[in-house]
Amino acid sequence: MLAVCALWADTSMDTLLKGVETRYNQAKTLQVLFQEQYTPPGHGQRTESGILMLRKPGRMRWAYSQPPGKLFVSDGKLLWLYTPAENRVEKMKFQETDDMRAPLAFLLGKLHFEKEFRNLQAKREGLDTRITAEPKTDNLPYSAVEFVVAPDSRIKEVKVTGFDKSVLHFTFDQERLDPKLSDNLFRFEVPKGAELVEAGQ
Repeated sequence: MLAVCALWADTSMDTLLKGVETRYNQAKTLQVLFQEQYTPPGHGQRTESGILMLRKPGRMRWAYSQPPGKLFVSDGKLLWLYTPAENRVEKMKFQETDDMRAPLAFLLGKLHFEKEFRNLQAKREGLDTRITAEPKTDNLPYSAVEFVVAPDSRIKEVKVTGFDKSVLHFTFDQERLDPKLSDNLFRFEVPKGAELVEAGQ
């Protein structure tokens, strides 16, 4: 009986993961509303929100409505973070960033749970399922990832825990697959008068 239950659980998990992979790997673009809760170690939680647009390969645009004007953009090679309150731009290479939003880029890459993660576990939460996992490589800035997946294979939440115990928790709503997204959305120009800081300098 235990062997049968274990086999059923493995099959159910595999079906769930394959459904998520198929949904996002077939999409070329994605648009979704997000709420972002960031809790740094030893500090209070910060909540921000806006609209996220993704496009293969590796392009991201986080346009914040709260705080207004904040922008996080990737063209697949470079990442730009603009903070209007400080009139400051941070520029970094995509591969070098330690920003924990980067794990979400795999949603429009080649999503493969077994390849990217280890210690995968699933737990039902009502109609949804919470998947917990650890990255297979230790070279990444995070130690654990959690996904909440709806019955239609849509990812509703992503929670990323950093090695420093910081937590970045995203909740997604109104997801659209394959909307038309202009190339200009993933290009960034430094605002006039803004301070430019390059990673490693």
